[in-house]
Amino acid sequence: MAFEFIKQKLTKQKTLSRYRQRTCIQQSKVNLSTVDNEESAQIIVDGKTYINFSSNDYLGLNNHQQINQAMQEGIDKFGLCASASSLVTGFHYAHQALEDKICQWLNQPKCLLFSSGFTANVALFQTLGQEVNGDRCHFFLDKLSHASMLDGAFASKAKVQRFAHNNTEQLAQLLSKSNSDHKLIASEGVFSMDGDQAKLTALQQLSHEHKAWLYLDDAHSIGVIGEQGQGSSSQLIASNEDSSTSHIIMATFGKAIATSGAFLACDENLHDYLINFARHYIYSTAISPALAWATIKSIELIQQQQWRRDKINELSHLLIQQLDPSITIIPSESSIHAIIIGNEQKALTISQQLKKQGIWLTPIRPPTVAEGSSRLRVTICANHNENDIKHLAKSLNEALI
Repeated sequence: MAFEFIKQKLTKQKTLSRYRQRTCIQQSKVNLSTVDNEESAQIIVDGKTYINFSSNDYLGLNNHQQINQAMQEGIDKFGLCASASSLVTGFHYAHQALEDKICQWLNQPKCLLFSSGFTANVALFQTLGQEVNGDRCHFFLDKLSHASMLDGAFASKAKVQRFAHNNTEQLAQLLSKSNSDHKLIASEGVFSMDGDQAKLTALQQLSHEHKAWLYLDDAHSIGVIGEQGQGSSSQLIASNEDSSTSHIIMATFGKAIATSGAFLACDENLHDYLINFARHYIYSTAISPALAWATIKSIELIQQQQWRRDKINELSHLLIQQLDPSITIIPSESSIHAIIIGNEQKALTISQQLKKQGIWLTPIRPPTVAEGSSRLRVTICANHNENDIKHLAKSLNEALI
């Protein structure tokens, strides 16, 4: 029978406790607060209400009244759809305004918008990973880099090597053995499954020493880290050196920024190169101009409302204090707090126990994480409150001890 492997692979996933199914969220926000437009972190599934600890809405901005109003204003001004690729007639004033806003926010020369972070990552690596006059580009990726970074890198013509997570000593050894004139170091700013940060100072120093470019996927730190939420790239030291040590920033809009899409921020030459050669950009309809208009408003709120970042930190510290000391949680200065369970079935069982307590916490299993490291990935958001955290900690203590 044709494609019989499909059924076989699904059966194997079920046997391994790795079978995945979608959950239909009937209502993603309930009990709207009138204070500072802050939303509840509750969701409704199959008629039951849960506190959501699996959301990437880190700053609690989803469904914010001012962002919604900006979206409607954008529809009225530009329409909902771009109706063409950016190189035909799809590049609207709203897109230019958003790109300018991001450049100013991150102090970057140029910016390019994409439909998703996955698309932006794949586009960058595939387009940059060339062989020029016999000299292959050489990519060095942290072992825990996002799947889209790996897919893009391995689909390119570049030589790809992965260094152990945050092991800058190993990275230095790999760089010293490379003869390529076109080297790129790539890492997430905040790692999506562990919540820990990249060693940015060491990565930047190595990029200077080896004349390599530095690429940061800041999807999980944009909005959450930095004095105005600029992400982990705000911790990079400004340099007046030439473009041989450029850094490139990618971040998504669909997490803390609470809209949809992504951007790449870079120097002018790379910006123009991607416009001319990145197939994912050239042949895709531009993101909605109304969405771009709403994203500008979201970034303005992120810049102005430091209290959202402060609240994430306060609630994160409260969770650590309330958890039993025997529970191991990966150290993190971000919204992401990973509790390693190990076995897939055990992680599923604990998740089901938490649902009975009104807590929605999706277990993360292989291949998203390494075998034997299935986990509960807790995300603390600005729309949680102290009672939410205390209830979570109490339920985790009962389930894990």
